[in-house]
Amino acid sequence: MNFEFFIARRIIASKDYKSSISAPIIKIAITAIAIGIIMMLVSIATGVGLQKKIREKVSAFNGDIIITNFDTNFSNDSQIPISKNQDFYPNFSSVDGIKHIQVTALKGGVIRTAEDFEGIVVKGVGDDYNWDAFKDFLVEGRLPDYSENLNDEILISQYLANRLHFKVGDRVNTFFLQDAENKKTRSRGFSIVGIYNSGFQQFDEQYIIADIRHIQRLNKWEDNQIGAFELFVNDFDNIQAIGNAVYNETPSTLDTQTIRQKYGAIFEWLDLFDFNIVLIIGIMILVAGINMITALLVLILERTQMIGILKALGSNDWSVRKVFIYNAMYLIGVGLFWGNLIGLGLLFIQKYFKLFPLNPDTYYVTEAPVYIDIGYVLILNAGTFLLCLLMLLIPSYIIAKISPVKAIRFE
Repeated sequence: MNFEFFIARRIIASKDYKSSISAPIIKIAITAIAIGIIMMLVSIATGVGLQKKIREKVSAFNGDIIITNFDTNFSNDSQIPISKNQDFYPNFSSVDGIKHIQVTALKGGVIRTAEDFEGIVVKGVGDDYNWDAFKDFLVEGRLPDYSENLNDEILISQYLANRLHFKVGDRVNTFFLQDAENKKTRSRGFSIVGIYNSGFQQFDEQYIIADIRHIQRLNKWEDNQIGAFELFVNDFDNIQAIGNAVYNETPSTLDTQTIRQKYGAIFEWLDLFDFNIVLIIGIMILVAGINMITALLVLILERTQMIGILKALGSNDWSVRKVFIYNAMYLIGVGLFWGNLIGLGLLFIQKYFKLFPLNPDTYYVTEAPVYIDIGYVLILNAGTFLLCLLMLLIPSYIIAKISPVKAIRFE
């Protein structure tokens, strides 16, 4: 058996070790490591979780990359149609990393009831629309089906349904401006088949989902004319590179825009979370390391006589240092164990029971989202362990300054 490891294990197992002067300091050091790992786990899980959840919601309503006509129209209204007969549709095979492409069109309108009215944006979609996100958003009813003949089924947000007192099965009268100069309007009647709640009020207060063929008829477009193409990518981290490649592969009459460009303010705010996470991790590791250094110095001072005896018996400085480093490794391991147990426990409780709500007006979500991945948990633990251990190498050098003769005479 390794001599240094054997001595360190005997020190840890001894009763004097648990009732010594250093015991409360050791407990403080272990607690500091545990609290540090809890804070780091929570900051990463909630920070990355919030980034992913908001990004998914923005993508659900816009796609990851939007292809439109070059124009100066900044409203939520598709005014100049695009031909659906493009080389890249229905499969954008010329660019790697694109998993889906779909056609959409937007039309601004007003929902009017006997008591109230509300401005809305009708998003027209077809049979190629990806409903995965709205399956999670759906709170009542079902998703509309646009795979067959034209129908009047729509999906409306819970926000609009509550404001206008709608429920599944109700008829909705919607009015659209056709001629701005003559103030002519056209109406359409829709039937609510589902109610969704994304928690992203900026979108919930505007969008209802309808058959794209309604918008084509309102705008007097041909069947092959649409408002925009929406693309979804496999890896969002590469969205800018994929967006540039898509731009190069589309005709000069079309413009491409990633959602990072379209909603720059939102994504710049999300990017700040990366800095906050790194800052929290740095502070927590520094605090844990300082506490471990303090604990190690106290252990060394408390075991000065033992150090003198080991040196007198022939042990070199590095051998004695290893005894205390092994001891410190045990303390770090205990702190990491309890930190992971408590930290992951809290995260799983939040993930499945959603105990901590958030203001959707500020954070775009109704509760703190949690992202748990074994990869970052292992890297975080390994990094914390190694950094704390490296910080202990320098203070352990004080052992070389201890004289065996003076140490053995010390009482």
